[in-house]
Amino acid sequence: MTMELDVLRDKIDEVDKSILSLITTRLALVTQVGEVKSQYGIPIYDPKRESDMLAKRRHDAELAGVSPNLIEDILRRLMRESYNSENAKGFKKIYTGQGSIVIIGGNGQMGRLFSRLFLLSGYDVKTLGSKTMHQAADVIANAAAVIVTVPINKTVDLIRQLPPLPKECILTDFTSIKQQPLQAMLNQHNGPVVGLHPMFGPDVPNLAKQIIVYCDGRESEKYQWLIEQMKIWGANLFPIAASEHDKCMSFIQALRHFTSFTYGVNLQKEHANLEQLVALSSPIYRLELMMVGRLFAQDAQLYADIIMSSTDNIELIKRYYECFGQMIRLLEQGDKAGFIDEFQQVTWWFGEYAQRFIKESQTLLKLANDNRV
Repeated sequence: MTMELDVLRDKIDEVDKSILSLITTRLALVTQVGEVKSQYGIPIYDPKRESDMLAKRRHDAELAGVSPNLIEDILRRLMRESYNSENAKGFKKIYTGQGSIVIIGGNGQMGRLFSRLFLLSGYDVKTLGSKTMHQAADVIANAAAVIVTVPINKTVDLIRQLPPLPKECILTDFTSIKQQPLQAMLNQHNGPVVGLHPMFGPDVPNLAKQIIVYCDGRESEKYQWLIEQMKIWGANLFPIAASEHDKCMSFIQALRHFTSFTYGVNLQKEHANLEQLVALSSPIYRLELMMVGRLFAQDAQLYADIIMSSTDNIELIKRYYECFGQMIRLLEQGDKAGFIDEFQQVTWWFGEYAQRFIKESQTLLKLANDNRV
């Protein structure tokens, strides 16, 4: 029986080698695709192409008697790797005028990420930091765009201290709040202004499928080349009013980070055994625990600034606290009917998103389970 098993395993090894060879060939072709896209300024992420290709391969898998989900999982993993190959040769430069890209805070992680992308696109990139801000007037004198990417608590003050910018120069920022920085930029610069918020961290390998929010400030026609350049990098650009952006961020960032922070504090105060929690957790709880742990692996000052960036955030968190207390009272009273009623009301409010989120989360849960050691 052992010999028979060894023979079968040898055959599987040979198939695996063939798969590896095909993957190598596919990645080589993807590199060529990237060169063509770079030449013609085609974004590295094409949602229609991806959707059509996956639908066809799922159909092919069904005809072959193979799980369509298996094929989609394999192809999605290959596509993630492909996006890295596609930008290896650089990107088309959209801006045809003169001037450099000046990144204030360019030595930070987000600044370095965008410096690399602009350099790959053929731009002249200059950076300013706390030790070189005294050179700002000379560096900015011929800038095509000035990007402010510094901690939230320093952004508005820094914008107010900027020297005069060239008339056609774009002034923008990467801050996670938008109303105050945007108004400060409009007050400081009479030329084109736009507020940007990359909805991702600096550790992403590329911008394929990443969201960048932009809030109009002034002269949108003059900053469109910057928007188009980011689309070339693969990002999805989402326009929204600064006030609406900040309302959304109160939920997406401030409230979510605060609940993770509080949960982590409670775990620590309860002396929870993390090793046991990880060992016993289901994939969904493991993901939740990972998100909490991820928060505490990062900069405390950053999250303090995000959560405390506005009184609106504090008021939202206080309302959450009141809601939490109301739900606790249901438990204390043993009001199961009240609990179910609240549950059903929220289910109705989520509507079709509830089922959509179940489907999307299934993929994440599979990955969490596959990566479990």
